[in-house]
Amino acid sequence: MAEIEKAIEEEVITPNSEEVDIEIEGEEPTIEEKVSEAEEFFKNIAEDMDDDVLQRLSNQLLDDYKKDRVSRKDWETSYTSNLDLLGIKHTEMTRPFKGSASVTHPLLSEAVTSFQAQAYKELLPSQGPVKTRVLGVEDNEKMNQAQRVQDFMNYMITEEMEEYTPEFDQLLFYLALAGSAFKKSRIKIYSCRRFSSSILCNRLNGM
Repeated sequence: MAEIEKAIEEEVITPNSEEVDIEIEGEEPTIEEKVSEAEEFFKNIAEDMDDDVLQRLSNQLLDDYKKDRVSRKDWETSYTSNLDLLGIKHTEMTRPFKGSASVTHPLLSEAVTSFQAQAYKELLPSQGPVKTRVLGVEDNEKMNQAQRVQDFMNYMITEEMEEYTPEFDQLLFYLALAGSAFKKSRIKIYSCRRFSSSILCNRLNGM
C-alpha cells in the first residue's frame, strides 16, 4: 500500500513534460517608422526616373491626349449645339433682321428635365441610394451586418455629405445632354469625411 502511494506521489510531483518552442516576435514599429514607410510609399517616383524615360512618357501622353481630342470632336460639337438648343441662353439676334426673336422649341429642355426627375427618383430615393445584399449563404449575423452597412452608408450620403444631393441632381441634368457623367468621391483630411463631386465630360480635358 505504501509503495502504491509513493508511486502516485512521484507521478504527481514529477509529471511528464514536453519541450515547447516559443518564438518571440520583433518589436512593433514606432510611429516615426510608420510615417517614414507611408512617405516612401506615396513619394513621387518621377524624381528617381531618368530624364530620357520621363521625356518618352510625356511625349506618349501628349500624343494620346491629342488623339482623344480628335476622336471626340464630333461629340464636342454635338454637346455645344445641345446647350444652345435648350433655349435658356439669351442671344441678341441680327439675322434675318436685328432684334428678331431667338425662341427655341422647348422639346429638348422638357426631355432633359423629364429624364432628370425620373432618374433622380429612382437613383436617390428618400431612404437612401445604398442597398446591400449577402453573397453566399445567408444567416442572421450576415443579414444584420449588411443592414448596418446599408444604414451607415445611407446616413453618410443623406446627412453628412451635404453636397451629394445637389451635385447628383445637377449631374443628371447634364447626363441627359452629354450621354456620360462621372462622380468622384474622396476623403478630405481636414474634415475627416468623404466628399463627393460631379465631373462633367467637358471638364475632363479643359474643354
